[in-house]
Amino acid sequence: MEVLSFLIWPFAACVLLILIHAYFGIHILERGIIFVDLSLAQFVGVGIALSFLFGYEGTERYIFSITFALLGAFILAFSRSIAKYTNIEAFIGVLYIFSFAASILILDRSPHGLEEFKSILNGNIIWVDPRSVFYTFILYFIIAIPHILFRKKFLALSRNGDGGFLWEFLFFLSFAIVLVKSVQMAGILQVFAFLIIPALIGRLFTREPLRVLITGWLLGLCSSAFGLVASYKWDLPVAPVIVASLSMFFFLVLFMIVLFKRMNLSSNN
Repeated sequence: MEVLSFLIWPFAACVLLILIHAYFGIHILERGIIFVDLSLAQFVGVGIALSFLFGYEGTERYIFSITFALLGAFILAFSRSIAKYTNIEAFIGVLYIFSFAASILILDRSPHGLEEFKSILNGNIIWVDPRSVFYTFILYFIIAIPHILFRKKFLALSRNGDGGFLWEFLFFLSFAIVLVKSVQMAGILQVFAFLIIPALIGRLFTREPLRVLITGWLLGLCSSAFGLVASYKWDLPVAPVIVASLSMFFFLVLFMIVLFKRMNLSSNN
């Protein structure tokens, strides 16, 4: 019971993260810009690093994060136009490397730079409290409303580019606002894993969005539960354990699908 009472809120936070990031993961995979989450999250990390440097906490840190989230969303809203002139994945990679280097340079001037850098990467989801989970739920719920109401529009936008700059900006803006909260709570590594891997696992079975979501959600929650328990039991950093367990789920499912298809081919021949 002691373990359950300690892990219930971190698990609730993982549930919220899985629910919303798997949804955005479908759009990111449809767009073919796989590392946009990592790039945008690291860009938000520059704002967090600046808040560490100036000793800001609470509201001030959130303002810094939101400012860089808005700037990142504005830049990425031009991604389709940028793709006409250069490889968009390469552009996103350069944006990530720039953000990563900028964060290191900023935190190098901070008294506790190494610890703060680890905090940006790994987060502190194991210590999340009920209040933080509640506010995260409210924020994610508000972000989800327009995506539910205009789900066909956003899906057509990601699949076919059917929409103008305003819709692109609204998509990346909502995504960036989610990332601000997610990165502060769970860190860049876990956020990236929750965005890509559950949706990727779901797409191994189907391309229908709802089925992809349900499959990704179920496997994501299983890996989160395993990662949290393993982290608690063996005193390991929680984000890398969850990321590793989720990755192993993906490799295992992929191996089983490949093996099953080869066995079917052999039996047919």
